[in-house]
Amino acid sequence: MQIADGKVVSIEYVLTVDGEEIARTDADDPMEYLHGVGEILPGLETALTGKKIGDSFSITLPPEDAYGDYDEEDIEEIDKSDIPNVAELEVGMIVEVEDEDGYSYTAEVQEIRKDVVVLDFNPPLAGKTLTYDVVVKGVRDATEEELEHGHAHSDWDEDEEWDGYEDEDEDSLDRA
Repeated sequence: MQIADGKVVSIEYVLTVDGEEIARTDADDPMEYLHGVGEILPGLETALTGKKIGDSFSITLPPEDAYGDYDEEDIEEIDKSDIPNVAELEVGMIVEVEDEDGYSYTAEVQEIRKDVVVLDFNPPLAGKTLTYDVVVKGVRDATEEELEHGHAHSDWDEDEEWDGYEDEDEDSLDRA
């Protein structure tokens, strides 16, 4: 079974930035996502399209195919009086901020001044070139509920028919 829109995909990966490993999935706990709905970075999703179980590859994503360029305008100064529990904040801390319409955003505390807190709303990897080393571990059809909700719901079910991991018998490897 090939990776295509509407498939739940399970991958292992190692993510490096400037030669330094910054994230990795565990072999016993690969990442799952619903292909074609934007759950993962666009460049990585494009590279995975058409791959099969056991395929492995390396891809380097420039910022425009990953988290975008770093935007200096995505930094805001917020009055301390507008921040609950402001005394608990520390530089480098990730905080959740809600706007006047009730939408939540995450930001990094960049600086704490006398009357304001400077928050950086850029994604932590904005402006970075990312390299993924990926192994496709599983591919299955998404359930109707997963398709309705736009994301994968659970780990692989042992009783479910799907193209499986290394320990699956050969008969199950070519179902589709």
